[in-house]
Amino acid sequence: MRKILLSALLSAPLWVLGQGFQVNLQGQKQIGMAGAGSALALDEASVFYNPGAVTFLEKNSVSAGVNPLLFKSAFKQTGSNVTEDVKNKIAPPFEFYAVWGPKSNKWKLGLGVYTPFGGLVDWGDNWSGKYALTSLNLKAIYFQPTLSIKITDRIGIGAGFVYNHGDVNLQRAIPVNFPDGRSGKATLDGTGSGYGWNAGLYIKTLSNISFALVHKSKVITKLNGGSAEFEVPGSLTSSFPAGNTFNAELPLPATTSLGVGIPLSKSTVLAFDASWVQWHIYQDLSFDYATNTPALVDTKSARNYRDGSSFKLGINHQASEKLALRAGVGYAFSPVQDGYVTPEAPDADRYILSAGLGYTPTRHFEVNASFFFEDVKSRKQKNIETGLDGTFKTLVYAPGISLTYKW
Repeated sequence: MRKILLSALLSAPLWVLGQGFQVNLQGQKQIGMAGAGSALALDEASVFYNPGAVTFLEKNSVSAGVNPLLFKSAFKQTGSNVTEDVKNKIAPPFEFYAVWGPKSNKWKLGLGVYTPFGGLVDWGDNWSGKYALTSLNLKAIYFQPTLSIKITDRIGIGAGFVYNHGDVNLQRAIPVNFPDGRSGKATLDGTGSGYGWNAGLYIKTLSNISFALVHKSKVITKLNGGSAEFEVPGSLTSSFPAGNTFNAELPLPATTSLGVGIPLSKSTVLAFDASWVQWHIYQDLSFDYATNTPALVDTKSARNYRDGSSFKLGINHQASEKLALRAGVGYAFSPVQDGYVTPEAPDADRYILSAGLGYTPTRHFEVNASFFFEDVKSRKQKNIETGLDGTFKTLVYAPGISLTYKW
């Protein structure tokens, strides 16, 4: 009982840390190119992709966008012919950017508010892995004020402070039954915050080939005073204390990216990004509970993550003065090693495909749309803590749209 209970509480932050929802939904133009674009001064989303490129934006601007995200995951338990699916629920990751600076264009200020993690997953109350997870609702919002400075006419540097605020609610079944046959239930609910930074270098050569070096620091997100509530028969309430709280620290990894922008013609540019995600900092997950019982003790659970990486190639074509077309492909390597895959984000290596377009009806307004798709490889796993044994297969769909005002 103690092992099953602890695995329930430990599993919540895994969804925050897993790569399943790290789908790079921070700017519609870049999304349309599979997430490439750190070496292009495309638009306000450079606040996220490369602060050093922000000072090369010609106009001041404000933009807002949303990407309704559908996470489709299926599980087939080892030895079973039944395929179980998550329920259809749509999460709304969003992005907001503002960029302002003098006409001399020697420096610019930027602000980014975006959701690098966020979504819903609901397996239902009666699936085969209900003792590992039934549902999860996560919202993570990053705030990033930024300063970008043009060192020369072809070199820019920039940096931003990052504040992260997140909310998480996880539910799972407990293997105890009420008289009416219902299973017990555990709910983990909490908020957390953390701090970091984002810095970038942008260089444009005489041949107009551009280069980028960007580093996003790790963010240690602290969950303080999170609540752990249980619904169990009255005879077990002493083992599952009401009103219990916990503290934990979640190490979100640093990311280093190299980017190249290659003009193929006056109207077409190719973008390539390679990213190294330093997941090795996530070796274990520890919880400190305010109230301990024989069934609920402070824990330290091994995770043993390795570093992950991704490679993205995109193209932006200005078809006319008002219309731009985009497409992209990519591949990402999962940091989750065998034995640590969970139903919160059943992670594996993945293929990325995307497309997008932009339309500028007036000199002040611009509309951009994108469609982002990830095909996560099938992965047969037995989790070393929960014992859940079977094959996961996941697809991710994320259409998006944004509106920009420039002056």
